[in-house]
Amino acid sequence: MSELKKLVERLPKAELHIHIEGSLEPAMMFELAERNAVSLPYPDIESIANAYNFNCLQDFLDLYYKGMSVLQTEQDFYDLTWAYLLRCHQQNVVHCEIFFDPQGHTERGIEFQVFMSGICAALDKAKTDLGISSKLIMCFLRHLDEADAIATLQSAEPYLDRITAVGLDSSELGRPPRLFQKVFANAAEMGLKRVAHAGEEGPPEYIYEALDLLNVDRIDHGNRSLEDEALVQRLANEKMSLTVCPLSNLRLAVVKELHDHPIRRMLALGLNACVNSDDPAYFGGYMNENFHTLIDAVDLTRDEIFQLVLNGFESSFLSRAEKQDHLNRIKSMR
Repeated sequence: MSELKKLVERLPKAELHIHIEGSLEPAMMFELAERNAVSLPYPDIESIANAYNFNCLQDFLDLYYKGMSVLQTEQDFYDLTWAYLLRCHQQNVVHCEIFFDPQGHTERGIEFQVFMSGICAALDKAKTDLGISSKLIMCFLRHLDEADAIATLQSAEPYLDRITAVGLDSSELGRPPRLFQKVFANAAEMGLKRVAHAGEEGPPEYIYEALDLLNVDRIDHGNRSLEDEALVQRLANEKMSLTVCPLSNLRLAVVKELHDHPIRRMLALGLNACVNSDDPAYFGGYMNENFHTLIDAVDLTRDEIFQLVLNGFESSFLSRAEKQDHLNRIKSMR
């Protein structure tokens, strides 16, 4: 292993763009299907793993929602979250801000308390046993209408002490951020932070809408901002965070080849980009694998690795004091 890859493994990291349902590995999907007597169109784990080969966002989402059907009980959500957190511990991810999709569960008849209890129990155990801090980000599915998102926000009110932010995910094309202005305004009134997927498949205009209409604190993905020079300058000036997901970008054909990935260009332009895994079980890698592939594909440098890791903590929803503790530790490793 190269010295740069060893450096990545030593550095403490923050992950800000991880869908917990997207950490469902084939073996766990098969196990939970058997546990809950859920019928899947796959006879064995190998068949599930083979189904994880796709090359566009919609094909991925179709499989993603099918896989979600095996999550039925509080124990299932605990097991899913704990498995991800153990990966974090192995890879020296010491802080994570986890997306979850309530609508993907409530529309199947799973009550809010079921997934919240399971997820939060695992997060609490990770804090105590593994020293991993965390935040929860409740996402709205943009292929559903805003009324459904508003109802979901209302259902979440008893759990707001555990939810830090709201997000916007799922199919981007044809579902611009402007369709969700009211629910994001309501979330802001409740004191919640806001993030949104924009500029992955959608055009730069979607990023403008996320900034100006949803008043987001972070942009998830944001790759297509590079098509608009004025937008790039604005993002740099405002130090707006971009949670970039390299292996996801490759698997969903946002980039044709990983050596085409714009992460180094983003840094050179002064953008506040950080590296994340998105849906790691489906895209072939967690945090360290995303960094390792960038080192191989785009010749990521030592200074760029440090900058990306620092950006991750700086862009987090940790307190200023908590951020500074992490930043100081990382800088001492230079």
